[in-house]
Amino acid sequence: MSPGPQLWHLLQALVSMCIRISDPTSSSAYPNCLQILWNKTFGTRPKRETAEEPLSIQSLRFLQLELSEMEAFVNQHKSNSIKRQTVITTMTTLKKNLADEDAVSCLVLGTENKELLVLDPEAFTILAKMSLPSVPVFLEVSGQFDVEFRLAAACRNGNIYILRRDSKHPKYCIELSAQPVGLIRVHKVLVVGSTQDSLHGFTHKGKKLWTVQMPAAILTMNLLEQHSRGLQAVMAGLANGEVRIYRDKALLNVIHTPDAVTSLCFGRYGREDNTLIMTTRGGGLIIKILKRTAMFVEGGSEVGPPPAQAMKLNVPRKTRLYVDQTLREREAGTAMHRAFQTDLYLLRLRAARAYLQALESSLSPLSTTAREPLKLHAVVQGLGPTFKLTLHLQNTSTTRPVLGLLVCFLYNEALYSLPRAFFKVPLLVPGLNYPLETFVESLSNKGISDIIKVGPALVPRGR
Repeated sequence: MSPGPQLWHLLQALVSMCIRISDPTSSSAYPNCLQILWNKTFGTRPKRETAEEPLSIQSLRFLQLELSEMEAFVNQHKSNSIKRQTVITTMTTLKKNLADEDAVSCLVLGTENKELLVLDPEAFTILAKMSLPSVPVFLEVSGQFDVEFRLAAACRNGNIYILRRDSKHPKYCIELSAQPVGLIRVHKVLVVGSTQDSLHGFTHKGKKLWTVQMPAAILTMNLLEQHSRGLQAVMAGLANGEVRIYRDKALLNVIHTPDAVTSLCFGRYGREDNTLIMTTRGGGLIIKILKRTAMFVEGGSEVGPPPAQAMKLNVPRKTRLYVDQTLREREAGTAMHRAFQTDLYLLRLRAARAYLQALESSLSPLSTTAREPLKLHAVVQGLGPTFKLTLHLQNTSTTRPVLGLLVCFLYNEALYSLPRAFFKVPLLVPGLNYPLETFVESLSNKGISDIIKVGPALVPRGR
């Protein structure tokens, strides 16, 4: 038998044995002779749990095949070199060695296999490779590759990882309460949009600075940078057809569009330096040009606490009088509490005496008898000499109506004249207000006034 079939039969036996072994990662699972033969023929068997390099697509496909299909797969791909292909999930640019606008930039790629790649701008070779715990979906870069740079990556696991130059793994981690929908860097602040309809501001070390709640879901985000005025702001396209512009947590402007905006881009377009291009959900294209004399002013519809809340109060120093008063309160706290309770009891006693005096002199608008639970108050309208007097009568009982009552007016007939001195009160339903109106004419030319009483009380008919 030739070496080729012998090698293939040996491979079949080892693969079938791996399938039967419950724990293929254990070195004691194989007999020693087979383990030595495997190592001499194919090299040391890698452990998938601790390996830094994942398997290629061909190797993963080979492990999924049946035993009868493996020989044909090996003969088909034995002449091809093994490569690991992946998918780009996000990309951005990083300045090579200068911060100028027209300087050379490197391409930064985020891939599906949880890696970040920095490519050379001329040869397109990999200059740097970094690993992430999850797949990146948004990237934000600052600095230059040859000097110092900082890279922020928002990943699918809901975290933002911060990497610096010469670091293969993240240095800082920002844990979000929801999935990110956008990542923008404004000066030294990372602005993150989340699926909880809110914008969050973080430092590069993960400290949260502020949070702004949006009126609708965030669909897209981008940076607005006006070089002539040194302005940097965040644009957020919402599902309700609004594009909101924020500088930190201050709202600068709101743009209303006929349809929800799905992408934003602000920059130079033709001869105009400040142009905003938007695409809508229905396939529309909107182009807006910012006037060269336009200035963004912070609006009054700022969401969140007022700016005065963040100001520090100028608290004066503790004086000697304050310290002495504090010590006195500690030492005589019981006596001070007793004095307070005594004053409170005296206040209640005076209020009860005043209420009793009002009841005895019939000055209270409430009836004191349980037989006639009534409430009465009067309103005088006019400047004279003719006035309008309105009595508002109410039955304060919960279940029993009142009927057969008369209202009488007691007044000085030399000073006043009333067309009706008494009223016949209709049936009083509990809880309703009944207005009774009459006119009063003043007869005195000297401006003398007197009291008009309603009395002797509300008199039931037949009493």
